[in-house]
Amino acid sequence: MLNIVFLGLVSFFTDLSTEMVYPLIPLYLTSTFGATPAIVGMIEGVAESLASLIKVFSGYISDRFQKKKAIAFSGYASGLIYKLALLMAGSWFGILVARVIDRFGKGIRTAPRDVLVSESADKSAMGQSFGIHKALDMAGSALGILATYFMLRGAQGSIDYSRIFLVSIIPALLGLSMFFFIKEKNEPRQMDAREPFWSNIRQVDGQLKLYLLAVFLFTLGNSSNSFLLLKAKATGFDDVNVVLLYFIYNFIASALSIPLGKLSDKVGRKKLLVAGYFVFALCYLGFGFSRSQRQLVGVFALYGAYTAMVAGVERAFVVEASPPALKGTMLGLHATITGIALLPASVIAGFLWSQFGATAPFVFGATMAALAAFLLLLFMKGRPQPAPST
Repeated sequence: MLNIVFLGLVSFFTDLSTEMVYPLIPLYLTSTFGATPAIVGMIEGVAESLASLIKVFSGYISDRFQKKKAIAFSGYASGLIYKLALLMAGSWFGILVARVIDRFGKGIRTAPRDVLVSESADKSAMGQSFGIHKALDMAGSALGILATYFMLRGAQGSIDYSRIFLVSIIPALLGLSMFFFIKEKNEPRQMDAREPFWSNIRQVDGQLKLYLLAVFLFTLGNSSNSFLLLKAKATGFDDVNVVLLYFIYNFIASALSIPLGKLSDKVGRKKLLVAGYFVFALCYLGFGFSRSQRQLVGVFALYGAYTAMVAGVERAFVVEASPPALKGTMLGLHATITGIALLPASVIAGFLWSQFGATAPFVFGATMAALAAFLLLLFMKGRPQPAPST
C-alpha cells in the first residue's frame, strides 16, 4: 500500500504542476494568439493523437523488459520540457509543440505506472487501490488549479502567463523526487526475441475487446476539457472564475475516487462503468443547454463525479481482464485507443461549435456516451475472467 501512496504522490505533484497550466491554455491561446475554438480543438486533438501510438508500445516494453519504474520516470520527466516549451512559444504552433511534448510524456508513463499500481495492490481491493491513486492524482490537480486561481486573482486583470509556467516547474521536480521511494517488482518473462507484437492478441478476453470498442465510441464524443472551459467563458465567467470551476470538478473527483473505487470492488466494475457513461451523457447535455452560471457550477460538480466513477475503475477492469503477462500492453492499448479517438473527437467538436453553435458538440458527446453505455449494459458480463498467461 505504501508503494501505491508514493505512486500517488508522484501523480499528485505532477498534476499540481500540470493543472497550474492546463486550464490557462485555451485562455492563453484565445487571448494572446487569437486562436479560434476550431484551432483549440485541433491543437488538443493533434497533441493527443500524435502521442497516443507510443502508449501501447510503452506498455509492451514494460511487459517485456520489466523496467516499469525507469520508463515511467522518463515519461514524467518530459513535464519539465513541456513547461520550458510553453515559456519559449511565440505562436499557437509553439503551444501545439509544447502540448505534443506533454502528451508524449503521458503516453510513455501511463501504462508502466498503472502496472506498478496493480502489482502493489491486493487483488481483492484493486478498485480501491486505483481509487487511492486517482484521489491523490485529482487532489494534486485541484491544488494546482487553486494555486493558479489565487495567482490570477492577485494579477488584477493582467495575467503573467510566463510567471505561472515558471512556478509550475517546482512541483514537477518534487514529483520526480518521489521515485526514490518507489519499489519495483521484477518478474522477468521469457519471450521469444522474434515474438510479434500482436502474437498473443487471441488470449485477450472478449469482454475486454468489447470494452475497448465501447471506449472508442465513447471517446469520439469526449472532446478536450478545453471546450468545457470555453463554454464557461461563453456563459459569462471571467478567466479567473473559469479556473475556479475547474477546481470544483477536480475536488469532487478526488473526494469520490476512493469510495467509488471500493464500491466497484463490491458490486463489480460494470455497474460503475455503465452508470459513469450515463452520468457523462447527462453532464454533456448540461454543458450544452445550461444558460446560467449557477447551472454550470452544478454540471462541473457532476462531471467530477463521472470522473471518479470511471477513471480508476476502468484501469482496474483492464488489469483484471488482461492475461498477467500482457497487463502493461493492454493498459497501453486502452490509452492508445483513447488517444487516437481524441483527434477526431476534438476536431469534430471544434467544427460543430464553429458551424452550429456551442450546444452542438455537447449533444454529440452525450449521444456517443449513451451509445457506449447501452453497448456495455447489453453485452458486458459482470466480472471478466482473465485469460491465462503463456
